[in-house]
Amino acid sequence: MTWTELPPGLILIAGGLLAAVLPWRLRQLLMLGLPVVGFLQLLAVPEGSYWTTEFFGAELVGSRVDGLSLIWGYIFYIAAFIGAVFHLHVNDRMQDVAAMTYAGSAIGAVFAGDLLTLFVYWELTAVTSAFLVFASRTDESYRAGIRYLLVQILSGVLLLGGIALHWRATGSVAFESMTLSGAGPLLMFLGIGVKCAFPLLHNWLPDAYPRATPTGTVFLSAFTTKMAVYTLARGFPGTEELIWIGAAMAVFPLFFATIENDLRRVMAYSLQVQLGFMVVGVGIGTELALDGAAAHAFTGVIYKGLLFMVLGAVLYRTGSAKASDLGGLARAMPWTMALCLIGAASISAFPLFAGFISKSLILSSAGKEGYSLVWTLLLLASVGVFYNTGIRIPFAAFFAAPKVQRGPVAEAPANMVIAMAGAAVLCIAIGVAPEQLYRHLPFQSDYQPYTAAHVVTQLQLLAFTGLGFAWLLHAGLQPETRRGTVVEFDWFYRRGLQDVWRKVIEWAGETSAALKGGMLDWVGAVIATTRRLADPQGLLARTVTPGTSVLWLTAMLGLYLLVYYA
Repeated sequence: MTWTELPPGLILIAGGLLAAVLPWRLRQLLMLGLPVVGFLQLLAVPEGSYWTTEFFGAELVGSRVDGLSLIWGYIFYIAAFIGAVFHLHVNDRMQDVAAMTYAGSAIGAVFAGDLLTLFVYWELTAVTSAFLVFASRTDESYRAGIRYLLVQILSGVLLLGGIALHWRATGSVAFESMTLSGAGPLLMFLGIGVKCAFPLLHNWLPDAYPRATPTGTVFLSAFTTKMAVYTLARGFPGTEELIWIGAAMAVFPLFFATIENDLRRVMAYSLQVQLGFMVVGVGIGTELALDGAAAHAFTGVIYKGLLFMVLGAVLYRTGSAKASDLGGLARAMPWTMALCLIGAASISAFPLFAGFISKSLILSSAGKEGYSLVWTLLLLASVGVFYNTGIRIPFAAFFAAPKVQRGPVAEAPANMVIAMAGAAVLCIAIGVAPEQLYRHLPFQSDYQPYTAAHVVTQLQLLAFTGLGFAWLLHAGLQPETRRGTVVEFDWFYRRGLQDVWRKVIEWAGETSAALKGGMLDWVGAVIATTRRLADPQGLLARTVTPGTSVLWLTAMLGLYLLVYYA
């Protein structure tokens, strides 16, 4: 057994744990060196299965290397290296350890050859990534991190329950293609959907990502959701339900992004849109579509990482990433502005940039397989992404009139600029020479993105969207960016259930005397007193996690039934 046959990702996990006891300068070298060594390992390891063993009659495969896992492994190591460069100026042991162990866990997951090994890495990513949210060390980030961690653990519980049912039904934990024909696959599908930010299961993403540190957001944008897309591509390719789920994912976040003030949250919504494209590709399930999903995951990690780095640099220098606090930064941060424009062109799918050569694969697959409505919805999503991300983010941060008075602003630190420049070079290189990416895709589809029809259609879409933005701006109809809170679906379980419980308490108070001679009044007083002691500042009433909302309501209803039937 040579070092190349070690489970991919283990190098980063071990190195991340070692970083917990090293001084800052050594941690810097370690964070730069670990992704390089891991990437070299991937280049050297032959395809095949490694670290196989028996566990209660089931075969475990600790590492499976093939075309599908390799493309995700390559981009994950590239993202870890770029993120490490971006982070070099920060002396924070918590972020160093969390970032490397998180990246290693995500890499381990995409090379897992069985479902139990997948689950172990799945939960490791949940725990380690939460610390990148906690690392902001604010009350807001702490509460967001708790909500994020609860949702991620819920995803793992659903996955594990599905694995157990699937194991009992089939006698196997092999991580292969499945159908939604049994309770096990359905539970696994739902657990993956939580981590992939399916519609109505997505609120953890725009809630947590903008509250992480600048470095944390870059790492978070690269791994969790892309790992989930890989799991869908491995376990549920060709599942038609994914086509419509992905189409919904690509469209509905646009409406929230349009009115959002926090530009990092706008990017989080744009990330969901790009996930929708990938999920559509997995759902179509042809070789061309699966190559499109893999290519879009690869390019998406780079250009979304670039834009999150740009906003992280802006946040680092100005203290804010909100449109209402920014504007006029083009002269103060010219390098960051130029690199932002490259990222904006990439995510908007301009020809000769990375987004164009990956998005075209998925659009062509949808058209070729006769999904005209899906193709139209994806085209609409492309318009929205160009408007919200390709135009609005650079304009609001760099070119709009300054919204607030502020002192001199310096360019981003050198390591931040170098990291952004590296991502920008990849965006251009992949766009100019797409065959260099296509030859590493799982099925190596023979596809030509630069046909007259593809280029002209995309340029028309971009031109009319740009003209629309210019007209709205000139006519004074462009929505004004202002401070505020966008009410999302999570309101129903963070505040809506609180209102339901309040009504239950009111109803219980009115009927308690008739039911049990005042017993419920006594119980209600105990509950109210306990709640005041546990939450003296009323934080729970203002910010309730999905888990605590459901548990609180269930516990209280259970207590009421216990008293009633006592």
